[in-house]
Amino acid sequence: MICFCYLCTLFMTTFESLGIEAGLLQSLETIGFVTPTPIQEQAIPVLLQGTKDFIGLAQTGTGKTAAFGLPLLQLISKEQRTPQALVICPTRELCLQIAKDLGNFKGKKVLLV
Repeated sequence: MICFCYLCTLFMTTFESLGIEAGLLQSLETIGFVTPTPIQEQAIPVLLQGTKDFIGLAQTGTGKTAAFGLPLLQLISKEQRTPQALVICPTRELCLQIAKDLGNFKGKKVLLV
């Protein structure tokens, strides 16, 4: 069931309510991300704390890259000019896909090694 009533929009989870910063919110709006998926709702608040490990299991196409990538990009310091994050992928194809998505979220270049 899809509801478009005003009352429902008051209780809808948004990326902003999860703690995503303004710059990333603008990028998400540009690429058409409107509301977070269940894996994103669960992962983003935990990962934004930056102090806990998180294992998130979800089917393909449910937004796992954004679930871990948005907090990762938000926690990276713009002033620090040394590597701050490493994402390990099991295949070259997945690596390319994740790098492209992270670049789209931040509007910055992501280095593939």
